[in-house]
Amino acid sequence: MKKILLTGITGQVGQELEDTLSPLGQVIGVGRSDMDLAEPESIRQVIHQIKPDVIVNAAAYTAVDKAETELALAKSINAVAPTIMAEEAQNLGAILLHISTDYVFDGTKNTPYTEQDIPNPIGSYGKSKLQGEEGVQQKCDRILILRTAWVYGTRGHGNFVKTMLRLGAEREELRVVADQVGTPTWAKDIAVTITQLLQAMDSNPVVGGIYHFTNSGVTSWYDFAVAIFEEAKLLGFPLKLQRVVPITTPEYPTPAQRPAYSVLSNQKISQTLGTYPPHWRQSLRQMLAELYQKLG
Repeated sequence: MKKILLTGITGQVGQELEDTLSPLGQVIGVGRSDMDLAEPESIRQVIHQIKPDVIVNAAAYTAVDKAETELALAKSINAVAPTIMAEEAQNLGAILLHISTDYVFDGTKNTPYTEQDIPNPIGSYGKSKLQGEEGVQQKCDRILILRTAWVYGTRGHGNFVKTMLRLGAEREELRVVADQVGTPTWAKDIAVTITQLLQAMDSNPVVGGIYHFTNSGVTSWYDFAVAIFEEAKLLGFPLKLQRVVPITTPEYPTPAQRPAYSVLSNQKISQTLGTYPPHWRQSLRQMLAELYQKLG
């Protein structure tokens, strides 16, 4: 029976992974109270104790704006911690799967970013995530780095979909940025894909390195918000909202700069797995139906 160490079990992807990874072996999930990612010794201790065959790192510092002032913390969780996991995985001969982000790119392209494109992050969060990728690649031979984007889910803490639903129940008008383009991605689809990738790597050692995965399709935050309210209305979510107003990035200033275009190409992962990711709107619909049922 394979031992799979899963970090970030309280997060939206981590909670989904607990379910999807279980057919592959014994999943040992750890959260912040079990393994402090800001403490190298804590990471080494847990890995020495468990001796996993696979490490899936679904934990991260994801506060994009806060990262501009909490540089040391973002770096220790997003860069130092995965590098230590990679060192330990190498010592054990284990596989390390590490989740990364579209924010490693600067957003100046106007066609989907491929795995061959050179990263150039424009914010501290993206920089810390890129350092994590580099550390993982340098320290371990058997790795999978999965870059994803605009993650939301029914579980875990806040995300764009849950925030929109909360604000839509309180306000009649919302202003949402319309000039940042990407792909919303359901946490459950990410978890399923990670499980499939690990299975593929099991049967074919050539499957390794960096992969991009998002749902398919392209949208802006504004159009995403409009779609959330359209779908939520059909399901019967309580909404006060009357209007969503499109605004520009300068009209909604944030401490961190964000890429204007961060669409990731799914070509490589689709060829590897032989399946194409579901469209973002289809996954949004499923997620909202699940959430509505959960709220009962």
